[in-house]
Amino acid sequence: MILENRIAAFIQLGNRLRNMPAEERQALAFAASSKNSWFDEENVSCALNGITAFLDEQYLQEWIYPYKLNNIQPKKVGVVMAGNIPMVGFHDFLSVLISGHYLLAKRSSNDEVLITRLAQMLIQIEPAFAPYIQFVERLNDSDAIIATGSDNTSRYFEYYFANRPHIIRKNRTSIGILTGHEERDDLHALGEDISRYYGLGCRNVSKVFVPEGYTFDKFFEANADRVKLLDHHKYQNNYDYNKSILLVNREPHFDNGFMLIRESEQLVSPISVLFYETFSSLQDLRQKLAAVKEKTQCVVAAHGWLEGSIPFGEAQCPMPWDYADGVDTLNFLQNL
Repeated sequence: MILENRIAAFIQLGNRLRNMPAEERQALAFAASSKNSWFDEENVSCALNGITAFLDEQYLQEWIYPYKLNNIQPKKVGVVMAGNIPMVGFHDFLSVLISGHYLLAKRSSNDEVLITRLAQMLIQIEPAFAPYIQFVERLNDSDAIIATGSDNTSRYFEYYFANRPHIIRKNRTSIGILTGHEERDDLHALGEDISRYYGLGCRNVSKVFVPEGYTFDKFFEANADRVKLLDHHKYQNNYDYNKSILLVNREPHFDNGFMLIRESEQLVSPISVLFYETFSSLQDLRQKLAAVKEKTQCVVAAHGWLEGSIPFGEAQCPMPWDYADGVDTLNFLQNL
């Protein structure tokens, strides 16, 4: 397949997803949630909307324009996909196939249904993709590796794939910045960055930096409608458990009935918990952000006022060129 055909097929996939009937979306979400109850209909639909943004013709063309993908010598690229949020492995799926390589994908057991269905839809649109997509359990035949996992599994990946070209991604999380001057809509948008996908993604905000003396009353008021999080039994179980731990240990915290906020220097908070840390000045804030840069996926602030940040509400809306861990996947693939 030539590059133009590959691009056209993914544009058609985007259109297909964009125009998917509600009944079909519901059926797909039901099938996914039967395997992984975190993947409820609202979150599956949100993830599908994110993928259609990836596959917008203008964004797709702008993304691939700087790269030389016309005369790729196809290699077998093994991809170890995560399964923490719906279709989180799609960007690697897209990158490998649009660059002209063969995809050997090891799916997460938590996200088998959705990524498989996307592959089926793509092959229906462009049957020439069929020999380029394999779902496998082992990656022994791979010429190169893209793997996403925890800090522990990444050490295994680094050892096992040391002799092959590779991208190995580790644990990351995202950070929010509050000043006390945010409007209600800003605070509600930050709530989306925190709670979408129940906080399970690396682009979810798990910690906020706030000025000394900050109170969370306005944040809680702006996000009162997110009490519906408790409708999910696993989220409620996590909330009840974490609340009991804080109470037993007599740890100071804030609680609005469905979200817990406590001070901590740690970055990654448990489900239903948001960590916070104070800063004394803008310089102090910058120093603290710099100290955790290698563990940070993205930083959000109201209207993106801080350099290097993005606006509240956009953490879960990356563009194709917003590479995980800041590693340029297409550049890696074009140079294999």
